[in-house]
Amino acid sequence: MQRDYWPTTQWKALDPANLHMDSEKLAELEPTIKSEYSNINGMVVVRNGYIAYESYYNGYGPDDPHHVASVTKSILSALIGIAIDAGYIKSVDQKVLDFFPEYVPDAADRQKREITIRHLLTMTAPYPFEDWNEPLDKMCMQADWVKYTLDMLGQQGSIGAFKYSTAGTHLLSAILTRSTGTSARAFANERLFKPIGMQEIPDYEMKSFGFEDLFGKNVKGWVNDPNGNSTGGWGLTLTPRDMARFGFLYLNRGHWGHHPIVSEAWIDESTAMTPINYGYLWWLREEDGISAYSALGDGGHVICCIPEKDLVVAIASEFLVHPRDRWTLIKEWIIPAVMD
Repeated sequence: MQRDYWPTTQWKALDPANLHMDSEKLAELEPTIKSEYSNINGMVVVRNGYIAYESYYNGYGPDDPHHVASVTKSILSALIGIAIDAGYIKSVDQKVLDFFPEYVPDAADRQKREITIRHLLTMTAPYPFEDWNEPLDKMCMQADWVKYTLDMLGQQGSIGAFKYSTAGTHLLSAILTRSTGTSARAFANERLFKPIGMQEIPDYEMKSFGFEDLFGKNVKGWVNDPNGNSTGGWGLTLTPRDMARFGFLYLNRGHWGHHPIVSEAWIDESTAMTPINYGYLWWLREEDGISAYSALGDGGHVICCIPEKDLVVAIASEFLVHPRDRWTLIKEWIIPAVMD
């Protein structure tokens, strides 16, 4: 796709009318957000490569990073794709245990030996916990998160059934480090963040691993486990504009200007619709003729990409246990504002 410019240094904004968007409809966003989505701290809407709408709330501004929770997973998906393209990892069908030769499973534990990177990317590996009841706090109390996760990987259930696991994505981060020799944070800075103009994520040395350090107000940069592995499923801080940059990269099928950052094949594979509406750590949706894929984080963080509308919506939020569904906001106020 031909673009007038690339927001490697700064985003450019245009009047919504010049982007074939209804400015009156977009103007209704602010009162709606204030009355019904009060934990939204920042929103950036990008249409045809320009910012069509940008607004901040609750004392936040464009340069304030947010802990984006599970949006981190979709970033990690891109990093795995980049590592495969570069030859660090053979393919998504490589066995997980290939990367941990020091780990010896029980002889009877056949299922664990069959689990691949693809199973971790698609959340189709078995674990002993009930779906959506993962004891993440238990993992965070371990001295070795990777061994803890490998111990429970493949237990109960069968390979192929969807079970959402943040610990599983932490294994992907460890695999990335085992294969590239660098942390997910450092690899992302070099291969993903800097090339598209995102802020470089500094190395914050973790002093302790309590709740606040790993999930709370203390989260800075990209947190890591006690052995230095960047957290695979959460722990990354991004500004709303940088969230939009990442979505824009995917909207352009991995290209940034004349530079391929992520292969088109990886983007297509990661976001292709599946029966479980989940790709490679991306949530998928088809509704009313609209196809979208989204990076979603607990509390209401969203990077939503709608390719046929050339639209990216990035939303950063204050943590709330049961936030209102952001798709409703996008579906009722943003998509209807597109006039072509």
